[in-house]
Amino acid sequence: MTALVVSLAERSYPIYIEAGLFSNNSPLTQHISGKRVCIVTNTVVAPLYLAQLKTNLEGFEVDEVILEDGEAEKNLANFERIMAHMLELNHGRDSTLIALGGGVIGDITGFAAACYQRGINFIQIPTTLLSQVDSSVGGKTAVNHPLGKNMIGAFYQPKAVIIDIDSLNTLPIREFNAGMSEVIKYGILGDEQFFVWLEQNKAQIKQGDSAILAQMIRHCCQQKADIVAQDEKESGVRALLNLGHTFGHAIEAEQGYGAWLHGEAVATGMVQAATLAKQLGYLSEADVQRIIALLEYFELPIEAPSNMSFDDFIKHMSRDKKNKAGKIRLIIPTAIGKSDIFDNVTLEQLQQVI
Repeated sequence: MTALVVSLAERSYPIYIEAGLFSNNSPLTQHISGKRVCIVTNTVVAPLYLAQLKTNLEGFEVDEVILEDGEAEKNLANFERIMAHMLELNHGRDSTLIALGGGVIGDITGFAAACYQRGINFIQIPTTLLSQVDSSVGGKTAVNHPLGKNMIGAFYQPKAVIIDIDSLNTLPIREFNAGMSEVIKYGILGDEQFFVWLEQNKAQIKQGDSAILAQMIRHCCQQKADIVAQDEKESGVRALLNLGHTFGHAIEAEQGYGAWLHGEAVATGMVQAATLAKQLGYLSEADVQRIIALLEYFELPIEAPSNMSFDDFIKHMSRDKKNKAGKIRLIIPTAIGKSDIFDNVTLEQLQQVI
């Protein structure tokens, strides 16, 4: 099995991408420290994959925390629940946390691993498309706060990411489409050829062609691994991965976490960013329509919630983590396949877009 590698010196780690990793000889055990494992998962994923994962961990002492499903569960109360579970069972620094689930489970488990006894090993086993192509790679861990998404967290890298493409077979179509938002993002922000490839292969993607899906996921992971290797803690180029997120996070926070899926909010945010890029003279109307057409093919929303005002957006966007010196910093595509960071967009220009 050939793994991608996120190159971060002593924090480097492999990403395994293959069908059947739950049932075949998994590379999981070689990345576990000690003999004790705690699996964090949720009520949707546990009935599907927890038993198989525990079978793969024969010989280890395994326990689990099963959270409710949904973005609203990525909170400090559930972080505390994981901490209490680990302490009550006397887990030590040689224990390993395993995140089995989507982005919510990966983020909260990684944050717990970063904090428990000042840092223990953890492994990502993402089961949603969005987490496979984005949130499981790169070491961003966090929980949400009512005042802002992912505002409480840490950069903390996993020991390995294990992606079983077969897990997409049980993924609801709405969740799959939300994941495609992050896939499309990679093409818009930095890879025009990949955007064209997505346009050409969209039917096979929608049909779940396993070879096409494997190629697509691997490309996204490689693109993200390359960016993270250059800028682990988002002081520069890594911020480009937030294309659509400043607008999208505002939608999620204002609507209530989970009302819109993360990928749905990002899709709308990318349309807003593209519309702003057209207004600033970077994208043509044809470029904007290509972006909209690909998002709409995967049934993603392209318009902001009708009950959100300009002030609602600005309230949340002004708290964005990318902001510096009080200025809202936005990722704006300057072409399909190229993007940049802007901190000089006026409120009047934003109002025209929002």
